Amino acid sequence: MAKKKRQQHKTIQNRRARFDYELGDSIVVGLELTGAEAKSLRLGHGQLQGAYVTIKDDQLWLVNAAVIGSSGIPITEADKTRTRRLLAKHREINAFMQAKQDGRTIVPLEILNRGRYVKLRIAIGKGKKKYDKRQTLKKRDEERSIATALKYR
Repeated sequence: MAKKKRQQHKTIQNRRARFDYELGDSIVVGLELTGAEAKSLRLGHGQLQGAYVTIKDDQLWLVNAAVIGSSGIPITEADKTRTRRLLAKHREINAFMQAKQDGRTIVPLEILNRGRYVKLRIAIGKGKKKYDKRQTLKKRDEERSIATALKYR
């Protein structure tokens, strides 16, 4: 008998979020999707760049996240960046509402598709100032130069 091939888990990441925000604890919430959107995200056809999370009527909503259809998955232009509801517990939603009132932002970090469900990792973040971003770049360059110096030593 032939062995089953293990399926690769593709995650869609918001790489810019870690640069633009000081992130706190993250939690994993569910996404309310249509069948075509779920299939497309499992194949890795999505984008979180420019996406954010907002709170309306005591519910979390993912705004501006793009789900791109491919050759066998029809997704209309209007549905590509539609607002999607996030599935979380009331206790978690209340914590996010409190953080929002304190002036923090809810940032989507990555879309996970391990197992049967498609989930989203979100975190509470505080926006970095321009000088903080410069310090991050400087620190990254120093670490890179140290690593190359150790490698060729």
